Amino acid sequence: MNILVLGSGGREHAIAWALYKSPKCEKLYVASGNGGTAGFAENVSGLNAEDGAAVLEFAQAHDVELVVIGPEAPLVAGVADVLREAGIPVFGPDAQGAQLEGSKTFCKEFMMRNNLPTAEYLSTDDEAAAHAYIDEKGAPIVVKADGLAAGKGVVVAQTADEAHEAVAECFKGAFGEAGNTVVIEECLTGPECSMLAFVSAGKAYCMAPSQDHKRAYDGDEGPNTGGMGAYSPVPIVTDDELARMEEVMAQAAAATAKEFDHDYRGVLYGGFMLTPKGPKLLEYNARFGDPETQVVLPRLESDLVDVMLAVAEGRPDDISLTWADKWAVTVVLASQGYPKAYEKGKVITGIDAADALDDVKVYHAGTAMRDGELVTAGGRVLNVTAMGPTFQEARELAYKACDLIQFEGKQNRTDIGLRAINGRSSWE
Repeated sequence: MNILVLGSGGREHAIAWALYKSPKCEKLYVASGNGGTAGFAENVSGLNAEDGAAVLEFAQAHDVELVVIGPEAPLVAGVADVLREAGIPVFGPDAQGAQLEGSKTFCKEFMMRNNLPTAEYLSTDDEAAAHAYIDEKGAPIVVKADGLAAGKGVVVAQTADEAHEAVAECFKGAFGEAGNTVVIEECLTGPECSMLAFVSAGKAYCMAPSQDHKRAYDGDEGPNTGGMGAYSPVPIVTDDELARMEEVMAQAAAATAKEFDHDYRGVLYGGFMLTPKGPKLLEYNARFGDPETQVVLPRLESDLVDVMLAVAEGRPDDISLTWADKWAVTVVLASQGYPKAYEKGKVITGIDAADALDDVKVYHAGTAMRDGELVTAGGRVLNVTAMGPTFQEARELAYKACDLIQFEGKQNRTDIGLRAINGRSSWE
């Protein structure tokens, strides 16, 4: 069958690679793709992934039988709605379901209505009310822009002054319309953990938990980024916590079937905090995480085409998930200066040598081909993923592969996974 994947990052490379390995995948398109997907799929430049009509026209012209939407923006824009109305199976929720990510207020209200464990909060478009709430609750406290802010727009304020400043930035337009409403939340404590689930017809099929590293530098120092590394599963998660997270994901999936106008068909991403009172939700996202996908999908032994098509066609009882009994670790190689200003166009070498290592796969996040050479084209350039029979072996192999890859200004964290190895006490 012909398949179209929308997106251009490391997440989409990982999704596309898993689909490509299926014997059911005859022709694979990726719009717009990157230097990595160009090696096994047809990259489609010039197709606006947020334009439902344009995506539909391409899909119909190329006999596409499954569309997989990677990023959140096309979901919020309603691309899935247009495709489904035309009868094309699509992996990804409609615009209403995508509001779980598109509006933090919508998401918090959904959680509260359905008794899903989360932090106390205030949502308001009144700046004075926001400042008053901070004065009432004190710090630490969390300030979020309500809408999509490209992974930004969240401040964990340690002082009231910092929280007031974050609110002021939102209402000054730092995040555009996304900041016209703010959500202010109780600051939960504990390790963070993600659980993704395939959701269709109100049923959730949970994947293994994963853990992301958001800060730019070792020791969880520096600014927040889109993610500097991840691993799966998560050794500090207890059996009770795992069961509770799966229960919460199942409860949320059932709620989508009860509340939404149309079936939620895609991934539901639960961002959890493992608090002393049990797992609590920080957020829901409406798509695969990045870079969590790069450690979850490599462990999936089931045919991803079968799984995604069953989700897209509303056949949850046909979903069967089997996983490799291995650990996965990914390390992000980034451009110098990321997440602030950085240069592009640096020649990359050593990927073939890294990929040649057993149990290593290098996913491209921000690369492009220029005059026959692979060059950097983004802040997060590569996700170097390794699997192994133990966490330590997977981690060591990932860093061995990282050392083989070079480009001017390469930067990466050297401590991905160390906290997990050191145990729960390292978060206290």
